[in-house]
Amino acid sequence: MPYILNIETATKVCSVALGYGGKVIVLRENRDEIIEGGEKYSHAELLAVYIKDVLNEAGIKPQQLNAVAVSQGPGSYTGLRIGVASAKGLCYALGIPLIAVDTLKSMANLIKDTKHVALVAERNPNLLFCPMIDARRMEVYAAFYDLSLNEYRATQADIIDENSYKEIIAERPVFFFGDGMAKCKTILASRPNTYFVDKFYPSASGMFKLAQELYKEKKFVDTAYFEPFYLKEFQATVAKKLV
Repeated sequence: MPYILNIETATKVCSVALGYGGKVIVLRENRDEIIEGGEKYSHAELLAVYIKDVLNEAGIKPQQLNAVAVSQGPGSYTGLRIGVASAKGLCYALGIPLIAVDTLKSMANLIKDTKHVALVAERNPNLLFCPMIDARRMEVYAAFYDLSLNEYRATQADIIDENSYKEIIAERPVFFFGDGMAKCKTILASRPNTYFVDKFYPSASGMFKLAQELYKEKKFVDTAYFEPFYLKEFQATVAKKLV
């Protein structure tokens, strides 16, 4: 069975999980601190430490890893670059394959077996998941998945208004979650067929089963040329001069 190291840095959360034998055996992340409104972006400081801690706790050496999986986006430009650069560095050094996992699909995988969602899904087998990542202002990166994680609507950058997702919600119940959901909740919550999960962020623990499937199918990405899925071009901001 393969050891797969999973790296998630697409949002404020920095998360590293080691998967083996069909399950996550060690997890290190600042997810709880982010949920409670504490730590902010600190991926550059935390990621190398988390990788080292995960391997040490599992009692394995880097040379025992069979692959590295990285959250490919969409998400934070800086966060994604840090995660992908670290994953590439490990793959180059160890001569192992790189696996890219869709961030939004990973979020849907993480939430689908939680107790509350499972109860709703039992009554609504046509339920859809809509993970949302904040893209500033009233824009989110979002996609829709069914209970089997089949893509119902592809990832897009959506500007949320009173007409957003009207046709989808009219046909099927939808669970909305992720750090982009909070700013949309007041607009979407007035409609029937909508459910919301507050304070939900990605985790490397949601990546492993998807990464394991890709590993079995040998669906690897080119370590040299792989780039994160930014969805939008990076926009630099210029600080205002103080008069």
